[in-house]
Amino acid sequence: MTDTTDDIAEEISFQSFEDDCRLLGSLLNDVLHREIGPQFMDNVERKRILAQSAVNMRAAGMEETAELLEKQLAMEISKMTLEEALSLARAFSHYLSLMSIAETHHRVRKARNVAYLSKSCDDIFSKLIHGGVPPEELYNTVCKQEVEIVLTAHPTQINRRTLQYKHIRIAHLLEFNERPDLSHEDKEMLIEDLMREITAIWQTDELRRHKPTPVDEARTGLHIVEQSLWKAIPHYLRRVSNALKKHTSRPLPLTCTPIKFGSWMGGDRDGNPNVTAKVTRDVSLLSRWMAMDLYIREVDNLRFELSMNRCNGRLASLANEILLKESASEDRHYESWNQPINRNHMKHYNHQGLALPAHLPAGADLPSCTECNDGDSKYHVVEFPGNITRQNSAENSSRKYEDGVVSLENSSLPPLGSSKVNKTNTSLVQRKLFAESQIGKSSFRKLLEPSLQRPGIAPYRVVLGHVNDKLMKTRRRLELLLEDLPCEHDPAEYYETSDQLLEPLLLCYESLQSCGSTILADGRLADLIRRVATFGMVLMKLDLRQESGRHAEALDAITTYLDMGVYSEWDEEKKLEFLTSELKGKRPLVPPTIEVNPDVKEVLDTFRVAAELGSDSLGAYVISMASNASDVLAVELLQKDARLSVSGELGRPCPGGTLRVVPLFETVKDLREAGSVIRKLLSIDWYHEHIIKNHNGHQEVMVGYSDSGKDAGRFTAAWELYKAQEDVVAACNEFGIKVTLFHGRGGSIGRGGGPTYLAIQSQPPGSVMGTLRSTEQGEMVQAKFGLPQTAVRQLEIYTTAVLLATMRPPLPPRHEKWRHVMEEISNTSCNHYRSVVYDNPNFITYFQEATPQAELGFLNIGSRPSRRKTSTAIGHLRAIPWIFAWTQTRSVLPAWLGIGAGLKDACDKGYKEELQAMYKEWPFFQSTIDLIEMVLAKADVSIAKHYDEVLVSEERRALGAELREELVTTEKFVLLVGGHEKLSQNNRSLRRLIESRLPYLNPINMLQVEILRRLRRDDDNHKLRDALLITVNGIAAGMRNTG
Repeated sequence: MTDTTDDIAEEISFQSFEDDCRLLGSLLNDVLHREIGPQFMDNVERKRILAQSAVNMRAAGMEETAELLEKQLAMEISKMTLEEALSLARAFSHYLSLMSIAETHHRVRKARNVAYLSKSCDDIFSKLIHGGVPPEELYNTVCKQEVEIVLTAHPTQINRRTLQYKHIRIAHLLEFNERPDLSHEDKEMLIEDLMREITAIWQTDELRRHKPTPVDEARTGLHIVEQSLWKAIPHYLRRVSNALKKHTSRPLPLTCTPIKFGSWMGGDRDGNPNVTAKVTRDVSLLSRWMAMDLYIREVDNLRFELSMNRCNGRLASLANEILLKESASEDRHYESWNQPINRNHMKHYNHQGLALPAHLPAGADLPSCTECNDGDSKYHVVEFPGNITRQNSAENSSRKYEDGVVSLENSSLPPLGSSKVNKTNTSLVQRKLFAESQIGKSSFRKLLEPSLQRPGIAPYRVVLGHVNDKLMKTRRRLELLLEDLPCEHDPAEYYETSDQLLEPLLLCYESLQSCGSTILADGRLADLIRRVATFGMVLMKLDLRQESGRHAEALDAITTYLDMGVYSEWDEEKKLEFLTSELKGKRPLVPPTIEVNPDVKEVLDTFRVAAELGSDSLGAYVISMASNASDVLAVELLQKDARLSVSGELGRPCPGGTLRVVPLFETVKDLREAGSVIRKLLSIDWYHEHIIKNHNGHQEVMVGYSDSGKDAGRFTAAWELYKAQEDVVAACNEFGIKVTLFHGRGGSIGRGGGPTYLAIQSQPPGSVMGTLRSTEQGEMVQAKFGLPQTAVRQLEIYTTAVLLATMRPPLPPRHEKWRHVMEEISNTSCNHYRSVVYDNPNFITYFQEATPQAELGFLNIGSRPSRRKTSTAIGHLRAIPWIFAWTQTRSVLPAWLGIGAGLKDACDKGYKEELQAMYKEWPFFQSTIDLIEMVLAKADVSIAKHYDEVLVSEERRALGAELREELVTTEKFVLLVGGHEKLSQNNRSLRRLIESRLPYLNPINMLQVEILRRLRRDDDNHKLRDALLITVNGIAAGMRNTG
């Protein structure tokens, strides 16, 4: 059992971890002494000591003493001024952030230094081979594996991006600090660098002052690719390839990618009116722009590396063909060369792009003025036409110049529409002088003798220079599209698909191999090919998501306009009959003259953008709150109609294919009907043929963890999800269709979060057959993929977990009786959960008083509203703020409410031994109990009680007392089932890490209570709001997750 934020299960070295914590804490103390004075720092230290003493007393069983110390701490905090409270909140919040940095660093350090890493490809491949799996079967299964990690913009990332970057720099400095060759002077300089970073953090406003836009959120996702995943992917794939070669004697094919990435940032419009069709288009184009920018950097670097002349015939022919085209272009511009050179000529010339690497030594790429003396050489001088003397050429050939190729800085997204143009014209002058020196050489003669060489130019550089030219033209085209400017590029001059980009790169790779230079081929070039295969032309394909009711509204408008009636008033069979009939037709359904309301227009515009972009840029179309087969066919029809209209306007087929349409089953009711809906869909001839023809016989189904948990409680949601997956898999098998399950998991346990390895290994047998999609959200994206080293480890864990689930599926329930026991626990748990959350008239008010839920709206952490509707009902509150609010109070109620009642009832009925056997032998049940135990280890009854005593009205405090009693009951029965004496008994590392945070975390909670008390009396006080939001940040850092 590991921390929810980290699947790297190895124990960390606490000695070195604590050393780093002391170092960072000491430096922060020094900064605070300078920034806020020694007197206040004494106050901060007193609060920390009181909190630490209370923790120690409670650990020793001295509960009354602990309570007295906590009351003293709360009383002192209540007397603080607002300025003091703000500084204390910031200080403890930064302490916790620095501890989290040190923890992540030491997990990476442990993984790097361990000779044999558990759950690595080498580890799991070895176990499978020794377990009797044939090497050929292992090889084929790995090569066919398809895992997609989908990054979402769900608003659970508290930290501003500028602070995230500063935290990453501190992690790098900690890594540098471990080098054994550091001198005393180096150490002092490193400490100064750390001091600077911590000072900058303290002086930086940690709060977002404006809500991010969907495009801002998309940029955040692209920065994760740029700063981490771009570096991690080649290293990860090398690990997979090396492990395969070791255990099967065959490396991973160069273009094989077991893992790819998707995104919802800019495509998830469910309940978010800020995500429009234009936003989706812009984000998709922006993602393509970033891909081109990253590829240009890599190709530019690669051209320096591949300076050799030996190549095979195919590459030589391609290089000569490119040089001929360049020469022909120079012929066309010969007349302009005889004119005075001006800026416009230079712009045009640079736009052509030369096949030479940037920043070469002076004259290194100038061709020789004499024939090649080596008669056996297959490379000859390429002659340029001209009419100036060799003497003039020689006099000028020694001039230094810069190549015309754009040299990219290591920057990120520039202002859209900008064009980076090299202003120097010296390269053009040199080429003019050289071309004019070739007296008596005609263009006709040059065409007859194309195999001539420019000795300074290697064939790989010629080819890669041409690739670079097309990439820059592609990037410029995208800038024009983003600026809505005319774009008349010839399609032959830019890249549209990854296959087009891979072709010359693979040719270079094959050439190097055929010439005995495999070691060169497997370096930077192989890394680039693997990146292209993984990231394609868009880095992350963008999913679209919309709620099913919005599609029904659009069809209502269409059928009403056509005098066919109101679509939403029809029964399911009539809907299916209408939809199937229209899908079989070849004419558009939506008249071009139709006038609709803005909401319907936005839906239709989205489908139009999807048709324009196609499956080359977009991934799946996800239907949230899906409940019927008609929900899927409605999207298929709207998609088909838009593609017919767009292709008619373009006069050619739409790019790419149709998007996969993915129903998302979220509520318990919908999960129970998921299998029936899929059976109904696949029984429709048109749909069955469509899946086989257009989607390779694959049906994708998404299951939602968040709303099902809010709907029925965590235990019932887990069990219903398990059964729904079983039923969906069975339904697809009945129709000979393969299924890919898409897991909408959040970061916290209450929203389906938890260690990836544990989650995948506890899925129903047969539900993970080499394919998997899963969301990674908010703070989990940064925690798992923010650093290249952690990203590599996470990618390996995804790979090995899916591989094991495919080749060695987890065991099903051993006895049918176990299912019966699960049903009884689930029913009792669900009934109790709903009786509290939905049936108790005092609960909503209690929730609003006891938590900072209402105040979380000030956080500006996401672009979408926190509620689907304006109602204050729990049902309309999104799952993220629901979990977030309870996490702040340390009760984490949604993750355990009802479970204690269910387990107690089962034990009272005599199922104790059965439950303990289920825990030992059934992976699903074990993981469910372990995750609940993990949550309980982070919960704190005394802190939750403090919130109630100060913030909750007296008439509702009894409800809080009942809930705390239930928390204790849940802990008792979870320990009983797991056979543990205390929480986190089987993960001492986690328990110790939690305990190390408490001296800073507990005072922040008490400070939050005091600030909430004051704010609710003075709700327009912006300084109080700031102080509250800083405590929210601190608690999120201490709990290591939010929503």
